[in-house]
Amino acid sequence: MPTPTKLTIRQQSRILEISFDDGTAFAIPFELMRVYSPSAEVKGHGPGQEVLQVGKREVGIKGVEPVGNYAIKPLFTDGHESGIYTWDYLYKLGKEEQALWQDYLQRLHADGFAGDSGREPGSVLPGAPAKAASGCGHHH
Repeated sequence: MPTPTKLTIRQQSRILEISFDDGTAFAIPFELMRVYSPSAEVKGHGPGQEVLQVGKREVGIKGVEPVGNYAIKPLFTDGHESGIYTWDYLYKLGKEEQALWQDYLQRLHADGFAGDSGREPGSVLPGAPAKAASGCGHHH
């Protein structure tokens, strides 16, 4: 698995820039990192136990602690500090960002929180036809 060669926290744009030794680089939004935290608080203790994270559009990272030579622990501005993000997990978040956003937006919509994310459904997959809102009270 690739290992990071550079990691930069961009406070103003709220993204984590990470470059790997295989030549790939990702700009992972803090919001995506926060809502897909690998912590038990978010993931639950088994399949179907996930806790939908809402209101994380403006979340920031006030610091990052290294965890050995294999991970980081971001200190989020909303007090969440229990997620251990391995290099493999950060790579997965970067590589699968569009699919993860789509899944998150669908879960927000299903639970009545459409529009809660900093992302609009149409902006997630460039070139994909925007789906019409169906009775969820969210108008464009």
